[in-house]
Amino acid sequence: MPDDAPSPEHRSNDGQRLSPERAARLMRLATYASVFVASILIAAKFTAWVSTGAVSLLSTLIDSLLDVGTSLLNLIAVRHALEPADKEHRFGHGKAEALSGLAQAAFICGSAAFLTIEAGERLLHPRAIDNTAIGYWVMVLAIVLTLALVGFQRHVVKQTGSVAITADSVHYRMDLLVNISVIVSLVLVGNLGWSWADPVFALAIAGYIVWGAWKIGSASYEMLMDRELADDERQTIVDIVLAHSKVLGLHDLRTRSAGNMVFIQMHLEMDGDMSLLDAHAISDSVEEKVIEAFPNAEVLIHEDPEGIEEERAVFH
Repeated sequence: MPDDAPSPEHRSNDGQRLSPERAARLMRLATYASVFVASILIAAKFTAWVSTGAVSLLSTLIDSLLDVGTSLLNLIAVRHALEPADKEHRFGHGKAEALSGLAQAAFICGSAAFLTIEAGERLLHPRAIDNTAIGYWVMVLAIVLTLALVGFQRHVVKQTGSVAITADSVHYRMDLLVNISVIVSLVLVGNLGWSWADPVFALAIAGYIVWGAWKIGSASYEMLMDRELADDERQTIVDIVLAHSKVLGLHDLRTRSAGNMVFIQMHLEMDGDMSLLDAHAISDSVEEKVIEAFPNAEVLIHEDPEGIEEERAVFH
């Protein structure tokens, strides 16, 4: 999973547990903000592209058009992912976020392919760029709005761990570099007459977009494939469980995440002469401690008598 993939924990900046209701509200606000910003930038970038004819501006216009599409997809996916479990989906709908992430990756790759074709044609047949001042102003506007959106998205991701919002945020962080590169391209073309700079920068942007799509797609794929939590998070679970004086061992720990939910299952080893009622009480205590560390977790515990001979799963 990428380094900036979200943690499944849901805590506020001061370490307090974040309620599911507040997490849901933040995620919805993030999707609305994304659609709003992308819509403004489409109008501004279209005006700038028509005025200048710069293919680098076309590249960022295409990117904003895809932003609207993926942000709308995100909005739908987040709404669906936040729906409670039902009779047909008893583990909830969290994987809708991962499906949205894969769709975003496909959209982004498509935009990169189109941009590569346009840039290649412009490289073979250079054209003059007019009204570069308009391009500068629009790119500055794009940078300011995108910075504000990314800051808000990072806040939401830090508190909710949303894969869909993370994917959207990765895309908009890419946009910041894209917008800066467009300004550099316009300077080189407008002030130095380097007409090749416009398509070359567009090709570089296309490559960067593909790299971002790979990161988004990989994180989404891992969630869909029920990848285990990170090693440090699994170790946290082990430490919490074994800290209970009545728990003598732990095996078959399995974890996965789906949207803003974490699923944890394990076998606890306890004194075989203990009553079922006592074993149940210990399991409840362990479950409570695990949920304190992973607030949106669903924990399933199986009690085993210590020393029993049984076949156990071994993973390599």
